Amino acid sequence: MFDATPLLRAYADLRIYLLQIRDPVETQRLVLKSLLSRARATRFGRDHQFSEIADVADYQKRVRLRHYEDYWSEYWQPEFSQLVDCTWPGLIRYFARTSGTTAGVSKYIPCSDDMIAANLRAGEDVFVHHVINRPQSQVLGGKCLLLGGSTDLTEEAPGISSGDLSGIEAQEIPSWKRSWFFPPLELALIPDWEEKIDRIARACLTEDIRAISGTPNWLLLFFDKLMQLTPRCGGLRTIFPRLELIIHGGIDFAPYRDRFRDLLQGSRAETREVYFASESSIAIADRGDGEGLRLICDNDTFFEFVPVGELGNAEPTRHWLANLETGVEYAVVVSTCAGAWAYVLGDTVRFIDRDPPRLRITGRISYRLSTFGEHVIAEEIEEAIRSAASHIGATVVDHCVGVVFPESEKTGTHLYIVEFADSAPDAARMDAFAHSLDQALAASNADYRERRAGNFGLRPPQAQAVAPGTFAAWMKGRGRLGGQHKVPRIINDARLFASLCDFAAKR
Repeated sequence: MFDATPLLRAYADLRIYLLQIRDPVETQRLVLKSLLSRARATRFGRDHQFSEIADVADYQKRVRLRHYEDYWSEYWQPEFSQLVDCTWPGLIRYFARTSGTTAGVSKYIPCSDDMIAANLRAGEDVFVHHVINRPQSQVLGGKCLLLGGSTDLTEEAPGISSGDLSGIEAQEIPSWKRSWFFPPLELALIPDWEEKIDRIARACLTEDIRAISGTPNWLLLFFDKLMQLTPRCGGLRTIFPRLELIIHGGIDFAPYRDRFRDLLQGSRAETREVYFASESSIAIADRGDGEGLRLICDNDTFFEFVPVGELGNAEPTRHWLANLETGVEYAVVVSTCAGAWAYVLGDTVRFIDRDPPRLRITGRISYRLSTFGEHVIAEEIEEAIRSAASHIGATVVDHCVGVVFPESEKTGTHLYIVEFADSAPDAARMDAFAHSLDQALAASNADYRERRAGNFGLRPPQAQAVAPGTFAAWMKGRGRLGGQHKVPRIINDARLFASLCDFAAKR
């Protein structure tokens, strides 16, 4: 096939030059101005006098923070499924349907034509940063394998559909680009995840795959299937000898890093993280693995950042690029070209650089353990899991934590359900795992350390190992297998956590 990498490299040089000369703060100011101008005649724009807003401060005074539920009840649900000039001009043809990462009811997030175009531009930026970091790249000399959700969309009304965002974007890939992507629509449309993985794996063995995109946990299941089909292979380097790039996102990569390193041993491939949400494309790794993600400042999304501790306040402080600080845990707030305005995304981040703005994802607003006042966040748990696994010489594939209240005890504890890459460690090693995890959390979190002192407010954590494949089987049983569905890392819903514990006990 035609190798378009030289054209990509020329575009990448221009794109990087523009990123270098543009001031992120001024760029974001202009993005907000453009969004307000285009949406001033919508119902939301009229309700909030967009035509009279002069600057960022004025915008923050007129448009309050809202969550998805607020938009659904106030604006989207009353007119669903035909949103015309509601919160964004024109007809919304697509809704990204997501159940979230825990128990959740399905959400229908408007995905405008402008947002589809913005997401495609963000996807191009992933390859831009790759070829800039790999001058000898030939990544477009072969195909990019997209391991997303089902592209089988549901018709909500004539000309209006809902489904996985990856499915929407697969439908909207320009025809001239399709020859560089795999699988073909007839395979991508298969609704059953296991059948789709099997057929894609078999079909791709004869393809020249140069890049692969997906969430880390489902990518590993896909790679396991490839290994089963080619039992005498020498790893991914022999299955895809020209593989250059693995694009991952959606969940924290730390628990999977060691397994990916083993799978890619001897390969020329690099891993590159992205932070793409159903509402907008947020950030991309422009440097090496673990060096943070660069905020996408010029792609039709205006960003605000609220200190997590202030989210419940009547008037929380709303920072933007002009006045944010590094080292502070912020909740991400977006205003987008799909009609989400001052929308609390649900994710939390911490900035490590301001110019250019570069961040690390620390978790979700709901992803914290605070039942006993310990205030442990997802980032701390992920690091403690990694440290504990290293301590016993094991690799964690998936994990989840919730709260339990033993009947015979006055205080509760945290129960970690852990799936390892190999067979489950014996009882002694699991005790060592739990002890190491406990020490790591105490070292990183003062509230946790205080609650654990003398077992007064919180008893030692418990860790239960489960058989390989347990989490995938549990997700399948919930109708959440594959694609964009994420294994919840922290479950505060007692019923959902109980269902996981019961399922694990029966395996």
